Parts: sequence; structure tokens; C-alpha cells
Amino acid sequence: ADSLTRSRDLADFFESVATTCGDANLAANWVLGEFSAALNKADTALAESPVSADDLSGLLCRIQDKTISGKIAKQVFAAMWQGEGTADTVIAARGLKQVTDTSALATWVDEVIAASPQQVANYQAAATEKRPKMIGFFVGQVMKKSRGKANPQQVNQLLQERLCP
Repeated sequence: ADSLTRSRDLADFFESVATTCGDANLAANWVLGEFSAALNKADTALAESPVSADDLSGLLCRIQDKTISGKIAKQVFAAMWQGEGTADTVIAARGLKQVTDTSALATWVDEVIAASPQQVANYQAAATEKRPKMIGFFVGQVMKKSRGKANPQQVNQLLQERLCP
């Protein structure tokens, strides 16, 4: 709260982002994190920022509606900062929309499982409490295969369904 209220302009910017996207925590994280870091790196005043409060709100809305992941959002933000347009424009132009189609995700999951017989055996032999950490390997492989576009929650669910005998 202290960091957000040090300057009236930043407080107003944050308030606009938080109100528009409807998630104060997400807005605070982005305003104090990526946005402020970009301002500092470019040695730019808030008033001269290439990303407006409405632009940042639009990006956060795409995270919330799961169009993109938080990781992809950082790439989109960087492109927005460079003047490539709004979040929606960048997502469309770069083909960054998160894949939520179950059949596409299932194909990647099945390919990863088929290519990792030892990890599958280790997972299935592991105690139940160890499995959540172990599934991370498979999620990572699917994310690599999808170039970061797969919805991680859906991937996790599909993996659990397929890996549990």
C-alpha cells in the first residue's frame, strides 16, 4: 500500500487498473512489478509511459479470462511497451492465445507420457503425497511441446487422469 501511494499519479494509475480489471491484488502486482520495472529501466515518467492504465487493464483481463498465462503476459507486456499495440492486438499478431482445446492438450499429454516411460513408472510407484511435485516434470514437458501456450491447469488435470492407474 505504501509503495502504491507514494505518488498521487501512481495511486491514480493503480486505482484505474484495479477498478477496470476488478482484481486489486493482480493490479498491484503488475503496477509495482512489471510496469514499475519498465518505467525504471526506461527512465520514463509515469505520464510518458507507452502503456496506459486502460492498456494494462486489458492485459490483466486476458490473464483473468485465461486467454493467456501469466508467463505469456510478460511477453505481451514487453511488446505493448515497445508500441506493438494493445494486449489483444499483440496476442493475435503473435499467436499467443492459450490453448484450451482438450483434444489438442490431450495429444500433447499423450505424447509426453509415451516419451517418458521411466518417469511414468516412477510417478505411479511414488507415494501419493510425492505425486504433486513429480507431475511438474510432465507439465513442463507439455508446456515445452506447446511453446508455453497450453493451459497449465487443464494439462495438470489431464495428466492426473492419465497417470493414475
